[in-house]
Amino acid sequence: MITKERYRIYVVEDDGMLADEICRLLMKWGYEVQIAEMFDNILDEFLTVQPHVVLMDVNIPSFDGFYWCKKIRDISAVPIIYISSRDSSMDVIMGMNNGGDDYLTKPFDNAVLVAKLQAVIRRTYEYSFQESHVLCCRRLTVNLEEATAVYDNKKCELTRNELKILRLLMENQGKIVTRKALMRSLWDDEIYVNENTLTVNVNRVRLKLEELGLQSFITTKKGMGYVIL
Repeated sequence: MITKERYRIYVVEDDGMLADEICRLLMKWGYEVQIAEMFDNILDEFLTVQPHVVLMDVNIPSFDGFYWCKKIRDISAVPIIYISSRDSSMDVIMGMNNGGDDYLTKPFDNAVLVAKLQAVIRRTYEYSFQESHVLCCRRLTVNLEEATAVYDNKKCELTRNELKILRLLMENQGKIVTRKALMRSLWDDEIYVNENTLTVNVNRVRLKLEELGLQSFITTKKGMGYVIL
């Protein structure tokens, strides 16, 4: 889940000198920075890094930044700021249409980059009182609005109860969620629900995650409940 401690910035820039310069600049401002290494699979690296903001160059190896922005938008609402030497109106429009939040052309003033970064962070994490619609844990991404789970570029649909189970467990990662708490979340009055019904629902979640390739995601704590470690 997103926190307000140190914001993590994922820099997708294939110019090593510029990437290092951006890294040094942002670290001085107290940000945690991860520079892209896997240009042939930005999405996988994005899921591993789980950044609060992405700085995305457009002209990068394999696929361009517009492509990767669109891929990230399929699974996440994380803010994306383009940094590119392509400064035509069409490029800016294309960037916004593919899910970008802002566009900064090279060469840029470092102060402008920091100001844009601070602005998008304020809008997204500090001025917004709305609940995050995306949960991420161990490279599994759950979209609460779409009721979908994504892992290793594979996607599945979730039922209402499956979504509630995953949400409660992911929001309490590392803590045991009791069977009673889960039953109360799924049904208004758990007194009239057979506990076997909960077991069936949890097993359905496990099966769907296994089909995505995610094994042993939910651990059973006998006599207590379930936990995601």
